[in-house]
Amino acid sequence: MMLGTALCSSMRSAEDHHERGDVPGWVMITLMSAVLVAALLALAGPALEAMFNQAMDTVGS
Repeated sequence: MMLGTALCSSMRSAEDHHERGDVPGWVMITLMSAVLVAALLALAGPALEAMFNQAMDTVGS
C-alpha cells in the first residue's frame, strides 16, 4: 500500500511540473516592465516635475 501511494505521488508531481509556469519568462517580463517604466520616467520626468510644481504653486497661492 505504501509503495503504491509513493509511486502515485511521484507520478503526480512529475505530471504537475509542466503546469507550474515559466519562471524565466516571468522574470524577463518583470525586468522589461521595469526598464520601460524607467525609460518613460526619464523621458517624461522633467515635464511631470514642471506640471507638479505648477500645480503646487497654484494651490499655494
